[in-house]
Amino acid sequence: MKSILGIGNALTDILAVLPDDSLLGTFHLPKGSMQHVDLETGNVILNALKPLGAKYVAGGSAANTISCTSRLGMPSGYVGKIGNDELGRTFKRDQEKTGIKSILLEGTLGSGRAMVFISGGNSERTFADYMGAALEMVPEDLKPSFFEGYDFCHIEGYLVQNQALLRRAVELAKAAGCRISLDMASYNVVESNLAFLHDIVENYVDIVFANETEAKAFTKIDDPRQALEEISRYCSIAVVKVGKDGSWVKAGDSVHYIPVWPAATLDATGAGDTYAAGFLYGLAQELPVDVCGKIGSILAAKVVEIIGTKIDDGRWNDAVAEIRTLIATEGGR
Repeated sequence: MKSILGIGNALTDILAVLPDDSLLGTFHLPKGSMQHVDLETGNVILNALKPLGAKYVAGGSAANTISCTSRLGMPSGYVGKIGNDELGRTFKRDQEKTGIKSILLEGTLGSGRAMVFISGGNSERTFADYMGAALEMVPEDLKPSFFEGYDFCHIEGYLVQNQALLRRAVELAKAAGCRISLDMASYNVVESNLAFLHDIVENYVDIVFANETEAKAFTKIDDPRQALEEISRYCSIAVVKVGKDGSWVKAGDSVHYIPVWPAATLDATGAGDTYAAGFLYGLAQELPVDVCGKIGSILAAKVVEIIGTKIDDGRWNDAVAEIRTLIATEGGR
């Protein structure tokens, strides 16, 4: 099977379900956004989340995607930077357990963490990230040998905090012959780096994943379907996810609407990451793009039923069975 390399911020997710949105106001966090915080602020936020029953889960956008592709049987690698601490060791153990071929560089700061506020009702997520060692990854850390032998390279848009790093990543991936996919990450990340992202997508990226707010930020178009058309001008495959309303996929002149897979939503954390994993897994098997989208929807449906990004064995086995049935019935056309 074709292989995939992920590059991203190696973070541990610390998740808590909010009784209301008052904490977001306390810490000046716009609902649905991703904000960077320093260590002192991060510690204050962590102490505020602990009484809410905070859950610790190895995360990071690209790492979540690669974890799922590996569990699906796709040879998977990952590049990131961690600290010499327990959070870093936990992250490494999680990747080893999942069968990922990791290149985890070691920084001087503590390992990064993403504090995730989950709003009740709509399960919307707001992130306060202390990047720590993850932010110490620099262009010089990436070597051509890291990319050798991989068919796909999946990059999280959060790496745009270091534009030179992201540019070197896509340059090396392209030179190695990888098909490059980019997850847009967050609408405020897109807004802050719009010209750079347009350049990267137009010149290097083959597959773009965006939710509707990210698509709007990238295209300045409100309607997700029209935003899909605009994004598709710059890449081979464009995907715009619209939450509970499903997703849109365009490849060439072919446009597909993908409905959501049935789920009892508890926490939307990781839904986009697992969707990307299912989609890329389908592409690796050269399945039609609408089938790829449906595989992504199956995995996303399983992860939203739990707190965090690690699908339990029971739901995972259900997902695998549903994917096999889907491929058997629709994959050969």
